[in-house]
Amino acid sequence: MSYDRAITVFSPDGHLFQVEYAMEAVRRGSTAIGVRGVDCVVLAVERRALAKLQDPRTIRKIVKVDSRCTLAFAGLTADARVLIQKARVEAQSYRLTCEDAPSMEYLARYIARTQQKYTQRGGVRPFGIATLLAGFSDDETGGKPVLYQTDPAGTHSSWKAQVIGGRNAKSLREFLEKGYEESMAETAAVKLAVQALLEVVDSGAKNMEVCVVRKNETIFMEESALDEVVKQIEVEAGDKKGTTPAVAPVV
Repeated sequence: MSYDRAITVFSPDGHLFQVEYAMEAVRRGSTAIGVRGVDCVVLAVERRALAKLQDPRTIRKIVKVDSRCTLAFAGLTADARVLIQKARVEAQSYRLTCEDAPSMEYLARYIARTQQKYTQRGGVRPFGIATLLAGFSDDETGGKPVLYQTDPAGTHSSWKAQVIGGRNAKSLREFLEKGYEESMAETAAVKLAVQALLEVVDSGAKNMEVCVVRKNETIFMEESALDEVVKQIEVEAGDKKGTTPAVAPVV
């Protein structure tokens, strides 16, 4: 029997192959990175090379779901468009019903629940995307920056820094683990995200998109500002190489 033909059939060793294929679609997508700072969340995505005559404004990997929630995704863009629209409608419905903005956890849970629904019944297929959601929590301290991740299986979790998409996600996650600090300011968070993205992006600032989510505003960084960050990282990398002590030859 072929166990990858139906979404509702488990293989004998407990796998749902269609869900695993959806995760493979995410791995084949562009890299997206999220880094949580003290007072912001930074989202950075790899922008694949566009056709010469294509308008770059029509290809967005970072979008607003609600005034308080920004989303980055990796995987199939068409699937992302449908899921983002569902999340936007739910956010507006919540505002209409509760007369308040939905919390970040609520939106992350809703997106994960929607993705999970598409793994459990026939006639549909899983969404071939993973998402990173950035925003601020609602609590007594006035709100802290939060970063959530969802995947095609329908799980959601909170992170300090995370990578989705691309073949090098595991090595980039290790890079973030080494470079991440609890008390990172906005500048340091942007630098770490760009530094990690440079591991997979060849053309520097030209092929990346970076968004800074602050308490009351969301900023998309200009290419010139990104170029400055890239140059600073390259200078520091050059200085480190220059200051590496030479090893005396063994006689």
